[in-house]
Amino acid sequence: MARSLDDVTYNYHHICENIARAAEAAGKTADDIIFLAATKTVEAPVINHAIALGLRYIGENRVQELLSKYGEYDLDHASLQFIGHLQTNKVRQIVGKVDLIQSVDSEKLAREISRCSQKLGITTDILLEVNIGREENKSGVMPERLPELLDQIKDIPAVKVRGLMAIPPICENAQENRKFFDNMRQFFLDIRSKNIDNISMDILSMGMSDDYEEAIRCGANMVRVGSALFGARNYQ
Repeated sequence: MARSLDDVTYNYHHICENIARAAEAAGKTADDIIFLAATKTVEAPVINHAIALGLRYIGENRVQELLSKYGEYDLDHASLQFIGHLQTNKVRQIVGKVDLIQSVDSEKLAREISRCSQKLGITTDILLEVNIGREENKSGVMPERLPELLDQIKDIPAVKVRGLMAIPPICENAQENRKFFDNMRQFFLDIRSKNIDNISMDILSMGMSDDYEEAIRCGANMVRVGSALFGARNYQ
């Protein structure tokens, strides 16, 4: 097996300890934070080992990889989510297989998720991805367009907005990171305060392997951790 299960065990418990400490600093408990493992390139047996340790949320970035591993995940004990950029022509392949799609950034994508969900007689939970750093090479709705997108999506059937997701720019220090995380938290709280029908701000998904503790201290209640759990990965 390409990865040491002993290393994954050590890393899992270490991350859980870090999450608990960061949650306490934010006035929360570890139970308030969703630890989602980003499982791109990770073999299903390794993922299932982490699930056996107590991991309850996994997220894939690529549709084809998700489909190739789908029959092997231990989904009796974990929630499968889609966390990568999603093309509209691939929506039908994952709707009904995932519990949450984290990367919705357009009305067109939301409507395709709705169409596929209605065919299956289900409602699909989604997060709206915000391009908080305004980076040209990243997906996500620009912050100033977020209210418009919320207004477009709130009446679409068979989809339910559960919160926001963001991938801030790579920063050299925690102070820079904090600026983006704080901005996301403010958007999250502002939207929640409006009590918009079909929009429930339950999840603020931000923070990855290098910055998940800072994200939690700034208000995240879901973090997406990959390399810190599974080790460095070859994305080629």
